[in-house]
Amino acid sequence: MTAHAPAVPSPPDYGGAWIGGIVPGLQADPRPAWLPAVARDAEQVVLCVLDGMGWAAVQARRTSLPTLATMAGGAIDCAVPTTTATGLTSIATGLPPASHGLLGFAVRVGGEVLKTLQWRTVGGRKGPTPATVQPHPSFGGHDVPLVTRAEFRGTGFSDAHLRGGSLVGWRTTAVLVEHVRRLVEHDHPLVYAYYDGVDKVAHEFGLHNGFFDAELAAADRLVADLLAALPRRCALLVTADHGQVHVEHGGKLRLDVVAGLVTAYAGEARFRTLYARAGATRDLAEACREAYGDVAWVLTRDELFDGGWFGPDASATVRGRIGDVALLARDHVAFIAPGFPKEAEMMSFHGSLTADELRVPLLAGYGTASS
Repeated sequence: MTAHAPAVPSPPDYGGAWIGGIVPGLQADPRPAWLPAVARDAEQVVLCVLDGMGWAAVQARRTSLPTLATMAGGAIDCAVPTTTATGLTSIATGLPPASHGLLGFAVRVGGEVLKTLQWRTVGGRKGPTPATVQPHPSFGGHDVPLVTRAEFRGTGFSDAHLRGGSLVGWRTTAVLVEHVRRLVEHDHPLVYAYYDGVDKVAHEFGLHNGFFDAELAAADRLVADLLAALPRRCALLVTADHGQVHVEHGGKLRLDVVAGLVTAYAGEARFRTLYARAGATRDLAEACREAYGDVAWVLTRDELFDGGWFGPDASATVRGRIGDVALLARDHVAFIAPGFPKEAEMMSFHGSLTADELRVPLLAGYGTASS
């Protein structure tokens, strides 16, 4: 790391206000004071996760997000890495990444790098039984209805992070809203709803054009539709799994400089972890600091775990799921690695420790339906 590089930020407060604390907080009596008052007092709660909706995007576009802008609450931290596989698993299980073990988009399991969202290895093989990778139940073992995309039913990642819930599939947002309305009508105390449009549009088009703005507005309308469908006794609680960082083509960096010291790549483009050749961890860390220290924090596996970035008490198995050295992007760059061809096509990324990636909304409002 260069002499004038900004200090590494502080880890999330895994014992307090963070996305993994939401579900345990809602199931506690009394509910913690850091939850918005609306959610603390409501008889029923719908937890809506807007994938990729960072707090920075909400703040920068408040005038075009009329529903989110008027809801009560503020920002909290997500999990580290700031990515879907880790964040959604922490929300569902209530556990920090060190406990549930899904430490990013790509983790090494059983000697192979597993792409968790596809539940396939980098070599294309089907992943292991999900419960052997992430053994913890979701939602404290309660049978919570899970309103998510219909095509996610039975996938490896769904089985890994939503184990024990009842999946109710949707293919359009109108169906999402109607499913939620009916489940609340049937007196479920907690309903989980998931929407992934913001993240998809951000990855494909980036953050600085009309596509992203239009998608944010559509997500805001979805929130408004949910509020209009819910009775006044029910609270809608909106959060996200991570934020986003825009990266231009020139910021997509190859790792050729250090490739000779690397045996495998894991993580993701803004939280790239590298497995060193035998006995070369120190050399790899030094080479990464020399080559990339002006745009990234370079930390070893031990520094990440011992510094509390994933939470406490990781097993040796979990510690081995990330590489020996990690490149945590600080500037608007992404580290493109072999085995991840789609990364070079993307326009926005996440995973690292910047506020734009780490801070997400926690906003609440009561339903407005008359009955």
